[in-house]
Amino acid sequence: MLRKNDWIKTIICVLACALVLDLGVSAAHRAILQRGIAEEVLRFHVLANSDSEEDQEVKLLVRDAVLEWIDIERNNGNGQAERKDTDNAKESELCFLSEHLSEIEESANRVLEEQGMSYQAQASIENCYFPERAYGDCTFPAGWYDALRIRLGEAKGHNWWCVLYPGLCFSDCLHAVVDEDELADLKEVLTVDEYESLLRRPKKWKIAFRWF
Repeated sequence: MLRKNDWIKTIICVLACALVLDLGVSAAHRAILQRGIAEEVLRFHVLANSDSEEDQEVKLLVRDAVLEWIDIERNNGNGQAERKDTDNAKESELCFLSEHLSEIEESANRVLEEQGMSYQAQASIENCYFPERAYGDCTFPAGWYDALRIRLGEAKGHNWWCVLYPGLCFSDCLHAVVDEDELADLKEVLTVDEYESLLRRPKKWKIAFRWF
């Protein structure tokens, strides 16, 4: 017959196993959601030369210039998006950006030259690891995402990012507000679970032990 202490140990062991199993299932579910989200979104990433005030300000000027250039060129000046024939809108966006990397670099370098910077920009399409980041009302899980990445000079400063496709780059950069139309575009390309997971704030686990 089990003694009281043995019963307590058994209960603790069962609870610990249940907790580990639950955490494992939750982690696997989050990983599946992240991969699904990553398949449908394209991020825009600008890395500043350094954390100096001047370099950080220039980073934002480059951001604005590149986003403006993409918006004008992508819509071909008449509101009709320049798309290749493809069933995947994100792949179409990647094709468009890949074909215009040199022009994107030119747009960024024009800003750098106007601001008297001695360094230049490098634009590329990469699959990059991003930590968990909140963007307006959305929290994007950590993981690997396709991104248009612009490195400025040594690219050692704080970065700026947004979701380039679907168009989720803040229309209100000052207050970090994503409008309803932008959220609707995002909802269209994600499953219900994926979309709702972005709107949930991540849980912060806190494990405490109490001794009796």
